[in-house]
Amino acid sequence: MNKKKTIRMAILDMYDGQPNQGMRCIIDIITRFSPIIKFDIFDVRSKCEIPDIKNYDIYISTGGPGNPLEGNGEWEVKYYQFIDSLTKWNVENTEKKHVLFICHSFQMACKHFGLAEITKRKDTSFGVMTIHKTAEGEKDSIFEGLSDPFYAIDSRDYQVIQPKLTVFKRKGAKILSLEKIRDNVQYERAIMAVRFTDYFVGTQYHPEADPISFIAYLRDKEAKDKIREMKGKRKFRNMLEDLLDDDKIYKTNETLIPNFLRIAINDLIETKKIMSN
Repeated sequence: MNKKKTIRMAILDMYDGQPNQGMRCIIDIITRFSPIIKFDIFDVRSKCEIPDIKNYDIYISTGGPGNPLEGNGEWEVKYYQFIDSLTKWNVENTEKKHVLFICHSFQMACKHFGLAEITKRKDTSFGVMTIHKTAEGEKDSIFEGLSDPFYAIDSRDYQVIQPKLTVFKRKGAKILSLEKIRDNVQYERAIMAVRFTDYFVGTQYHPEADPISFIAYLRDKEAKDKIREMKGKRKFRNMLEDLLDDDKIYKTNETLIPNFLRIAINDLIETKKIMSN
């Protein structure tokens, strides 16, 4: 008879010791899957904490500030070793480890797997952004329930561009989404999501973000003035309207990470023989 068992999850905190609404959003989503999932948080960049992969089945690696190409010579070395250990585990074991990389972590994963170039943007991308699925993204269950295009919170000074398609093909990786089409500029469209393997997936944007967290950020006058200066008053007002649209940020928050967790849970139920109820 199958034995009921809790699924263990690790959140890798990449915020470098800074308090962030993104962590609150991630925890809020995970608690929707309680009691089947229990989680622990690891402070990667400030305390160099890395989870023992034998103890956890599902991982979310968060966004964070700064240059994804730099570290302090310690935490990023252990982080890349951690990714390699998970990759090796999934090759050698029937019970797979599932990972979602977000924003900063996504950029680091793209660099580590050698899939594309990571460069500094001409200016910061920030706010509610239009995300377009690729043909592979249309088929990927991570996006099930999301329209094309869909909307997400974007916050980045760096970008993933110039995909090395031969490397993608060799590794079996797939580009799932791209940033909005900009007819008035000649810049290359950045890669916004990648399926690294059947069990590793990453997004450049913040699928965890909800309007409450973003509006809380905007209560800071300095932050609000900075965004107004960056986007202009009209685009700033449009962004506020987008935040309150149920089919935009709310929809992504309620769909993408829950999809990731359901996919992982269903796989673990099958391979670990965990009872779902």
